[in-house]
Order: sequence, then C-alpha cells, then structure tokens
Amino acid sequence: MEQCPTIGRSGNYKNFQCPPGHYNGLASLFFNTNDDAIRNLFSYGTENEFHMSTLFIFFIAVYCLGLVTYGIAVPSGLFIPVILAGASYGRIVGTLLGPLSDLDPGLFALLGAASFLGGTMRMTVSVCVILLELTNDLPMLPLVMLVLLISKTIADSFNKGVYDQIVVMKGLPFLEAHAEPYMRNLVAGDVVSGPLISFSGVERVGNIVQALKITGHNGFPVVDEPPLSEAPELVGLVLRSHLLVLLSGKTFMKEKVKTSGSFVLHRFGAFDFAKAGSGKGLKIEDLDFTDEEMDMYVDLHPVTNTSPYTVVESMSLAKAAVLFRALGLRHLLVVPKTPGRPPIVGILTRHDFMPEHIHGLFPNIHKSH
Repeated sequence: MEQCPTIGRSGNYKNFQCPPGHYNGLASLFFNTNDDAIRNLFSYGTENEFHMSTLFIFFIAVYCLGLVTYGIAVPSGLFIPVILAGASYGRIVGTLLGPLSDLDPGLFALLGAASFLGGTMRMTVSVCVILLELTNDLPMLPLVMLVLLISKTIADSFNKGVYDQIVVMKGLPFLEAHAEPYMRNLVAGDVVSGPLISFSGVERVGNIVQALKITGHNGFPVVDEPPLSEAPELVGLVLRSHLLVLLSGKTFMKEKVKTSGSFVLHRFGAFDFAKAGSGKGLKIEDLDFTDEEMDMYVDLHPVTNTSPYTVVESMSLAKAAVLFRALGLRHLLVVPKTPGRPPIVGILTRHDFMPEHIHGLFPNIHKSH
C-alpha cells in the first residue's frame, strides 16, 4: 500500500482495501485493463511505484497463465501477455539495479518487453516500430534495436519460434515459402503415395459409399473408361463434399449411361454445393441407402472439376511444391509422361510435401544429397 501518485501522473491506480489517498500496487496490475497495466509498468519517474514482491508475483502469474492459455482453444492472445511479462521482468531487473545505475526502471520495463517480444515472436522491425509508437521516445531506438537483435539471435539458436513450434506440435502440414534443397533431386512421381482410388464417370453408388467410408480423402480422380470413351481418359477431380451432396439427392439410375447433367440444375441449387463451415457439412454416416440403391448408378460428370491442375510425373518436386503453394491448391494431379499407361499416376496433397513423408520414403535423402 502506497500513497497515490500525483494527479498528473499517467496510469490508473486501484484503491483496493486501502485508505483514501492510497493505492494497492498488486491490484493496480491485476485488476486494471491491459493497457493501463502496461502504462503503469512503463511509467517514468516511479522508482518506488511497485514493490519487488508485487512485480515478482505479477510476472510469475502472467508468465504461467500465458503458458497455459497459449495452445488451447481460448482467444486470449499472446502479444499483450508477452508485453506484460516482459515489462514486469524488466522492471524487476531495473529495481534490482537501481542502486548501481541511474537509469529509470520504466526504461528497463520497455527493454524487457522488447526482449520478450523479440525472443517469442521473432519479429524485429515491426516490434521496434510498435514500441516506439507506444512510448513516443525516439532516442530509445538504438537500445530497442540492440535488445531485439540480441534476444532474437539467442532464441533462434534454440528453435524456430513459438508459432512454428505450435504448428509442429499440432501436426499441421505447413508449407514453407521455398522448396527444400533435396526436393530438386526428386520428381513428382517419386512421392505420390497410394493406393489411388478413382471413380468412373458413371459410378456404382455402392462403390462410392464404400470408398468414402474407408478413406479420408477429400478429392477423387474421375476416369472415363470404355464404353463411356474410346480409351481410358482423365475427366477431372471430384470432391468428397460434392459427392455427399449428390448422393443425398438420390438421383440414381438403373443403367450405366452418361446423362446430360441437367438433373443437377433441377435438383440442386448453388448453395447446396457451397463450402460448409468447419464440421457442419454432410458426412457419409448421415446418409442411408437401401440395397437396391447401392446397386444403382450415379453420373459424376456434372459435379466433376474438368480442369484440375496437373503436373507430369517427371516434374521436379521442388517446382511442384512452389506451384502448389503459390496457387493455394489442395490437390495436384500427377499424370504419366508416356502414353499407353493409366491416365493418372496419383494425387499430391500437402502431406506429400512434408519432410516426414519424404524421409519415410527416402531415409537417406540427406546423406546422399
């Protein structure tokens, strides 16, 4: 409990179980908004504003809460908690060095926030601009730059950064902006994983239902074979969501014949095929078919993407990875280089470009290249 600072002092101080004219330092940090707490920690000319025990308790609490909340499905953010933890840590250092230095603890709070942001976010220029805009103190630029560079350099020696780490921990297939060097020694056909499940242009309902149940694929190639065409021909790519919509309409045929596709226009609207929200689309478990319906046929041509992106199997994997990322694709069809073979070799997805998948196929890829 301390006597309240002068009226002109910036910040918001909480009178928590204190006599009039006094404030509680711990309550002024915990029960304030984040911006007021940061303003209190950054304030200049307030060497005795917070006790060491207050700063230490607040730092431990914010740091531990940040560790818990980051990584669970709570929109608590990370930027502001890191600033709070860094500012309280910096003010602790400033208070400890008070007898040995003439520098203000508020300056140490600013540098502590910069060091935590540089080590956690691995951003330099943007964090520097944000902190200078926050304090409006241009002479601090060299010190902030130095602290950011030191913290980022030390943190880079341990790992890639907090965002990269959470992507790896959650197993998300994140594609880097550049292709890995070893990809130049591989071609697209090398990493295609099978077995490939494809559908005929007019496919039996039972085959589609079985394929959707036993696989988690979101895209299936459609291949026309005799008598629908003279020779096996790649028609395109059909998505799982579109197949489910088509099956739910139960516009089936008793014979394997190609239709004009006009039934799709009459039976469905544009919103039926629109992308549903996460977890809200149709599932194969939601659909029920009789034995008679399972033996009937459905024409896939109306819902097939007839112009999917394709690459030849001999294309460099590095080039295919750059193309895949630049176009924001989910499926990249690999076609054979020579005629007379099946019209499709396989499908490349994000997982096929992951180092874990490639190293599983070629364990000595780094040693040999």
